[in-house]
Amino acid sequence: MIAATALLALAGCTGHDGGEVALTVSRSGCATEWHDPHGGEQTFRVHNVGINTTEVELVDPANGAVYAELENLGPGATRPMQVTLGRGRYAFRCLPEDTDAVTGPTVTVTDGPKRGAPAIVPVDEQVLRGPVDTYRSSVQHAFPTLRRDVRRLAAAVRSGDRAAARRAWLPAHLDYERLGAAYGTFGDLADAIDRLPAGLPKGVHDPGFTGFHRIEYGLWHGESLPALRKPADALSADVAKLVTQFRTERVDPNDLPLRAHEILEMTLQFELTGEADQGSGTTLATARANVDGTVAVLDALRPVLRSRFRGLSAADAALHKLRTLLDAQYRHGTWTPVDDLSAPQRRAIDGAAGEALERLAPIAALAQVRRAQ
Repeated sequence: MIAATALLALAGCTGHDGGEVALTVSRSGCATEWHDPHGGEQTFRVHNVGINTTEVELVDPANGAVYAELENLGPGATRPMQVTLGRGRYAFRCLPEDTDAVTGPTVTVTDGPKRGAPAIVPVDEQVLRGPVDTYRSSVQHAFPTLRRDVRRLAAAVRSGDRAAARRAWLPAHLDYERLGAAYGTFGDLADAIDRLPAGLPKGVHDPGFTGFHRIEYGLWHGESLPALRKPADALSADVAKLVTQFRTERVDPNDLPLRAHEILEMTLQFELTGEADQGSGTTLATARANVDGTVAVLDALRPVLRSRFRGLSAADAALHKLRTLLDAQYRHGTWTPVDDLSAPQRRAIDGAAGEALERLAPIAALAQVRRAQ
């Protein structure tokens, strides 16, 4: 469903003159009963009389821009659609599963406010091709630094110098975390490179616990450096494989708008709770890298969002606030562990992360590839 900040929330309430407009949809007809339109706040009760689950959209017939929508309206189901209509022309469009789209009659609203709810011009794969190419390019430009720092980590482990290996671990890990939106394209390599032990049968002792966090655990829990050579070499090999495979991997266009919110959602769950910490106490550094990853996603999507997302500047401001709070926890070359934050500091960071998530949430729906027919 398109987010409430872009289109009005779909919830039941009274419509024009306190009433509601009942409409039916199916694979052969879409809201054909709508003959007497009125401006202002409207509630449409949409009933699916067909046998196909369908999406129902209220659109501008001139350009297909969407004012409101209902997703996954099942056969026999009735749901409310609330929207404020300004003066203009409207039509309902139905997109039943496994069959062609159906557009209902165009109606003209002549009363009510001059402007109603904003309409969002749909996004297709062609529109997202530029942002995807921009993001792919940024990832590929980051790969040489990632490979260099992972090799340095592996070399430090082989040298037997624990302090050097600890110093080398964080830069390499942050290089990977800044890739952000690309992890959906990495497949099984994402787990091999950055898996956490939670959920593995033997936890930190499970053979499936590999990658950055496996090395982190060993470095900060007194494991012998010779025992970490194999995980470090495997990490280096997996990163090299990732770089090679990414050249030919297709990035799902929907990944970018989805990750704009999801990166920080996972950060709030794992890094800002300290759950991801395997001993280094650097999850706030990882959170900071994830802010960078989110900004990279926004920068790639900016050409698409400028005309569709009124909250873009507010999202930028929220990310800047979170970045500033996290930067304040880097002092004298050391990051504050989450558990060492004062209660006010933790509340401030969690609150800023929550605000950023709220600001970013609409992007996944606003910029998703939508079915046109």
